[in-house]
Amino acid sequence: MKTAELINSLDGEGRLLARAAAEAGPEAEVPACPGWRVRDLLRHTGMVHRWATAFVVEGYTTFHPGGGEPDLDGDALVDWFGEGHASLVAALTAAPADLTCWTFVPVPSPLGFWARRQAHETAVHRLDAESARPEREPGTVGPEFAVDGIDELLRMFHTRPKSWVRTNEPKTLRVRATDTGDVWTARLSAEPMRTDRTDIGSADCEVSGSAGLLYATLWNRRPLSAVSVTGDSTLARLWRDNSGITWS
Repeated sequence: MKTAELINSLDGEGRLLARAAAEAGPEAEVPACPGWRVRDLLRHTGMVHRWATAFVVEGYTTFHPGGGEPDLDGDALVDWFGEGHASLVAALTAAPADLTCWTFVPVPSPLGFWARRQAHETAVHRLDAESARPEREPGTVGPEFAVDGIDELLRMFHTRPKSWVRTNEPKTLRVRATDTGDVWTARLSAEPMRTDRTDIGSADCEVSGSAGLLYATLWNRRPLSAVSVTGDSTLARLWRDNSGITWS
């Protein structure tokens, strides 16, 4: 996706997150984040937004720690979240295309990196906020945005040394979006996985479904039963058990 489209998605996702959080209330439990309530979700996501904004605005070229989470709650917390989200959107919109700043993987465009990363950070936590609302199902994301988020997860996050999606013997996991035709083949081993945008060759396990359902499932916001799993299902469970992304 183009950077401008990702910034637009970030804008919309943050607004939806704030709305869902206000509807759920600060005490509501967040099913996909054990031990978290909505207030924890807002504090975390708002902190991450401010952390990302600092790189874009200040141009830090080395790692810079976040500013911590506030001791706010209720409407004041929702307002604080909204202010940080709006500041991030404004910073990305105003940033030059040749922005230079730190990113946690090598990329050709730091601006594109931060727009993408924060759009999906916010979308995943928007699903969390919506799942916390009583008796209401979380929404989904559009196919193009979902494909971009799956690609980020498979070809960026889990190619890093920090990933624990590994196998003792070489295995192949294929992911297929049935509505868009996009396919990824992840090669698993004792080393960080390597993923190509191809369906060439056989796979030990294939996970397939609409791009939106795959997005939510691979980010561990939907159960594996939401998609189709064929072949060696232990690889799908390996993903479920070891692919979580945490703040550190």
